[in-house]
Amino acid sequence: MGRGSEVRIAVLGGDGFIGWPTSLHLSDRGHDVTIVDNLSRRWIDTELGVQSLTPMDSIQERRRVWRAVGGREIGFERIDVASEYERFRAWLDDFRPDAVVHLAQQRAAPYSMKTDTHKNYTVANNVNGTESLLAALVALGQDAHVVHMGTMGVYGYSDIGAPIPEGYLKVAVPLGAGRSAEQEILYPANPGSVYHLTKCLDQLLFQFYAKNDGLRITDLHQGVVWGTHTDQTRRHEQLINRFDYDGDYGTVLNRFLIQAAIGHPLTVHGTGGQTRAFIHIQDSVRCIELALAHPPGTGERTRIFNQMTETHRVRDLAELVAKLTGATIDHVPNPRNEAAENDLEVCNDQLLALGLKPTTLEDGLLEELVDVARRYAHRIDRSRIPCTSAWTRERAAELDRANGDGAP
Repeated sequence: MGRGSEVRIAVLGGDGFIGWPTSLHLSDRGHDVTIVDNLSRRWIDTELGVQSLTPMDSIQERRRVWRAVGGREIGFERIDVASEYERFRAWLDDFRPDAVVHLAQQRAAPYSMKTDTHKNYTVANNVNGTESLLAALVALGQDAHVVHMGTMGVYGYSDIGAPIPEGYLKVAVPLGAGRSAEQEILYPANPGSVYHLTKCLDQLLFQFYAKNDGLRITDLHQGVVWGTHTDQTRRHEQLINRFDYDGDYGTVLNRFLIQAAIGHPLTVHGTGGQTRAFIHIQDSVRCIELALAHPPGTGERTRIFNQMTETHRVRDLAELVAKLTGATIDHVPNPRNEAAENDLEVCNDQLLALGLKPTTLEDGLLEELVDVARRYAHRIDRSRIPCTSAWTRERAAELDRANGDGAP
């Protein structure tokens, strides 16, 4: 699927952080791209009382600018994939995509843990959206390749002393009398939030529909995405991607960069010994393109890629930013219910073999600090930086005590 070989692609959730640069990238490669989005991420900004650090135009204006700058049209349909099944199926029947990039999911772990209402919303939105897509493709008899954005979080963050394979694990099943049979199973799920739980449920839906109906599905287990610019968003200021820094949607690196830009100490949760996998947004959209170009065959099991390029402990990441900016580091209570320390070794051989050339933090961090964090620092709402969504009542009480809101 290279430049010039046009493919009709639906990008579900194409107005979001990964969806927008993905839509631009695929359009720029010569494909017929239509975004399907209910614009819920923009409504969540209103709910949380925060906005993207980078100024974002409407989806209509974004598309107009791309038409002028990129010379190509990106279509748009406002449909809630999770709750408007009949409308979505009718649209699919009309559009008949060759491939579907599925990003139409609530993507923040802290947001999924805020309240019982947020937990229910995340499950209903994420799981129903996936089921709607798969069921509609089967009902319509469409052979579109589905590329889904999953997460490294399906594996959990426990130490096992071995690299995490790409989706599947070989196990020996005891048969008795000292005999065993080798079998390959989905790597045991170990979600750390309701958001991660929905991605684990997605995995089971994919396994069923690939086995039962022959759907061709690729699941990308992605690490923490960093970076704002891609080759396409750099072409015009109004094409810029969103940059979240708040306690619910801002990644740990984004929050560190924002804190450094305004002279605030870098807040490390707990010991900072949590190890996370990272990938630059430019690499992320490139990985989606590579996945689209190498679909599984009809009847094959779901293809799983570990979409990450490097791992870092949170405290090491803080020290990297502090060294670059002169910022100080503070340790604060961890709102998450997770191990204080963990190692993380991940296999990502498949994407590297397909030609991915990673952008490393050391290569791109300074540009992110200067071109984004410092440039738009005047738009920062300091009160929205702390993480306040706690995983358990005990974690919430610890946060309250640290903030002076509870009894010592």
